[in-house]
Amino acid sequence: MKKLFITLMLLPLLGLAQTIENIDYISPFHDGVAAIKKGNEWGFIDLDGKIIIDFRDDLVLTKNDDTSYPIFSNERCLITLQKEGVHYYGYIDKTGKTIITPQFLNASNFEGNKALALKVEKETIGYNHIFKKDVVSYHYFEVVIDMEGKPIEHLTQLAIHVSPKDKNDKNPPIISSRLISDKLIAIKGSNSKWRIKKIDQQ
Repeated sequence: MKKLFITLMLLPLLGLAQTIENIDYISPFHDGVAAIKKGNEWGFIDLDGKIIIDFRDDLVLTKNDDTSYPIFSNERCLITLQKEGVHYYGYIDKTGKTIITPQFLNASNFEGNKALALKVEKETIGYNHIFKKDVVSYHYFEVVIDMEGKPIEHLTQLAIHVSPKDKNDKNPPIISSRLISDKLIAIKGSNSKWRIKKIDQQ
C-alpha cells in the first residue's frame, strides 16, 4: 500500500518533467534534435521532447528559410567563443561536450564527415607602449576539416590578412569555397572564377 501511495504521488511529478514551458521558438528537427529558444539562449530537445542540451548563449545560428536557429549536422553543432576580442568557432556533440575547441575564424556545418573552416594564425607584429599590449595581425587559410577538426585539405595557398582594426567585427570572414559532393569542392579564385578540386577520401 505504501509503494502504491508513493507511485501515485510521483505520477504528477513525472508528468511535469516532460513539459517544457515558456519557449520562444521551436525549430524543425535536424539530425534527430530540434533547437528551442528561451530569451537569448538556445537549447536542444530530442524526439521524445527531452532537453538534451540546456539553454546556452554560445550556439551559432544557421539561416533556414526566413529564420535562423542552431542545428546539428552529423552529430556536430557550431559554437562560438570570444577570446581577446576575436570570435572563434568550434563544435559540440549531442551531450553538449566540446568536441572541436573553438579555433577557427569561421566554420560551416558538417556535410557528411567534412566541413569548411578558416584556420587562423596569430602573429605579433609589434608592441604598443601606450596601451602596454602587443600589436597583432591575423592571417587565415580556407581548409577542409574532418570530424575531429583536423585540416585534411588546404584550399588557399596564400594567407589572407585580417586587419586588427576589424577583429571586433561581429561578422566573421566569409568562406568562399563550397562542398559540392562528398569528393568535390568548388573553390572561388580572386578573379571570381571557380575551380573544382577533388578531395582525398578520409
